[in-house]
Amino acid sequence: MSETLNHIGLRLQDYKGKDSTLCAGCGHDAITSQIIRAFFEYGVDPARVIKLSGIGCSSKTPAYFLSRSFGLNALHGRMPSIGTGAVLANRRMIAIGVSGDGDTASIGMGQFVHLMRRNVPMIYIMENNGVYGLTKGQFSATAEEGAKLKTGVTNELPAIDCCIMAIELGCGYVARSFAGDPKQLVALVKGALGHRGTAFIDVLSPCVTFNNHEGSTKSYKYLKESEELLHEIGFIPYYEQISVDYPAGSAKVVELHDGSRLTLNKLEKEYDPTNQPEALRRIREANVTGEVLTGLLYIDTSKPGFVESLNLQDEPLAILPAEKARPSREALREIMEQLK
Repeated sequence: MSETLNHIGLRLQDYKGKDSTLCAGCGHDAITSQIIRAFFEYGVDPARVIKLSGIGCSSKTPAYFLSRSFGLNALHGRMPSIGTGAVLANRRMIAIGVSGDGDTASIGMGQFVHLMRRNVPMIYIMENNGVYGLTKGQFSATAEEGAKLKTGVTNELPAIDCCIMAIELGCGYVARSFAGDPKQLVALVKGALGHRGTAFIDVLSPCVTFNNHEGSTKSYKYLKESEELLHEIGFIPYYEQISVDYPAGSAKVVELHDGSRLTLNKLEKEYDPTNQPEALRRIREANVTGEVLTGLLYIDTSKPGFVESLNLQDEPLAILPAEKARPSREALREIMEQLK
C-alpha cells in the first residue's frame, strides 16, 4: 500500500527528523509532531526551510523535524537576531524558530521584543512550560503567580504574557495553543506559514518531569480543565479561491483542491481576531479568571514586512555575484560626495 503524498510529491516521513531524546510524554514532542504534520499538509519544500533555536529543552526540538532543512542552534536567547540575518540574506527561505519560555522571556526578552516590532518573516514558536527544564525545574518568567513546584515552593512573581507583548509591539499574527490539542495547533502553524510577517505562537507544553503535578498551572490536567477555545480553527492554503454562501448557524461541506472535504460551521457569534483592543481585553480577562485562552488571538495582514521595508532587491543577498555585491569605484565616489 503506497504512502499518501502531498501536493509536491513528498511523504510525511520526508518531514521527520531524528528520534527525540526528551523525556517520555514531554509536551515538546507533541508540538514537534504537529509541526511535521503542518509542513507536510501545506506542501513546504524542506530544502527551503531554516530551523533556528537557542538553548534549552525546547531548543533541542528542531533536530526532531525536517531533517532535510538547514538548522542552527544560536546562543541562549539570541535566536531572533540570527534568524533576522538569515532571512535578510536569503528572502526565499522560510524561517521557523523554536524557543522556550526561559530562552524567550528571560535572557532573550530584548531580542524577542525587537523581532516582534520589526515584523521579520519568521514563525516563532515558544514552547511554554513555566519552568527551566535543563536546570532542574525552577520557575520561569511565564509561571503564573501562585503556581507551586513539586517541592512546595510557591511562585510570588507575576507572569509575563508574551502574547500581550507581541500584540502591543505590532506582531501581525499572534496565537496561543496547547500541546494536547493537535487539531488546533496544526491549523495555527499552517496559518503562520501563510502569513508574510512575524507569526508568534505561544504553545503551552507541560513538563512531565518538573511541572505536571497538583498545584501546577502548566500541567496537562490544569490546561485541559482550564482551556477556553476562542473559535474552531481551520486553514486552507492558497491555490485558487473557493467561494461558499450559507446562513449563520448552519453547516456546509466544501471539497478542497486536494480532494479532501472540509465541514464549515458558521457560528452566530464570532470572535474577531482583527480587533486589537478586544484581543488584549480577552487575554487579560482570561488571565484574571485563570482560564487559558487558545486560538488565533490577533491577526493583521496589512503591516509591511521587515524585508519589504528595507527595499531589498528580489535576488537574495546570499547569492548575489561579486560584481553586483561589490560597488564600483565610481559608485563609492558618488556616495562620498553625497555625504559631504
